Amino acid sequence: MQKTLIITGGTSGIGKACVEYYGSKGYQVIFTGRDAAKVSELTAQWQSDGIDCLGLVAPVEEEAAAKQVIEQAIDRFGKIDVLICNAGISMKALFEDVDLKVFERVMRVNFMGTINYVKYALPHIIATQGSIVGISSINGQRGTPGRSAYSASKFAMEGFFESLRVEVMKRGVHILTISPGYTESNIRTNALGPDGNIRNESHKKENTLMDAATVAAHIYKAQHKRKRNVTLTLLGKALIFLNKRFPTWMDNTVYRVMTKEDPSLIK
Repeated sequence: MQKTLIITGGTSGIGKACVEYYGSKGYQVIFTGRDAAKVSELTAQWQSDGIDCLGLVAPVEEEAAAKQVIEQAIDRFGKIDVLICNAGISMKALFEDVDLKVFERVMRVNFMGTINYVKYALPHIIATQGSIVGISSINGQRGTPGRSAYSASKFAMEGFFESLRVEVMKRGVHILTISPGYTESNIRTNALGPDGNIRNESHKKENTLMDAATVAAHIYKAQHKRKRNVTLTLLGKALIFLNKRFPTWMDNTVYRVMTKEDPSLIK
């Protein structure tokens, strides 16, 4: 029997790559996005490529929309084997400068968006003894200046999944959090500034970063091996280790690195 995947934020970056990778492995896929035209275009493209998929326009932060997506998935495919909570946004601003509405928006999309989908998908995941995957970040274990809301949202995700993992561990449910490291995507270009406007710039050379297809393959492998936590890059693993062992040194190191960003927010 074919397995079924639901993934949020499936129209770009890691989410788009996951739709294509899981689809190539025979999964039935339900993906969400905000842009109706893009959702429609990708649905047609993937269906012509032989992927059995359903694209839905659904803002992740809206609880009613999440509930409806889960209901439509069950109506269409009858079950849910894997939920990947991928949709997210970022920000770049010092906390003292940021409008709190920006902070709240990042938390609602990244954290509450995850909560909404897990809440309504969980009974179906329990029924299939399936997997829930949270696309986290190194920022979920080491806060970064200028990304306070993003870091807070990823710390919240990590804490939520750690709690939930124990609640359902004897019921056959697998929970994976994965920190991809810097991946080629539009999340930095679309990051919100202090006033909530999109910055339209990236401090990274996007074409030099890990490609999303590689990340999708790692997610698939880790999910099928029912891993607990995965950090993909050696740099990410080193940062987590050093932050646990030498937190003050890491504070100073992060400060020095952030002052060299172009443009730098550090005053």
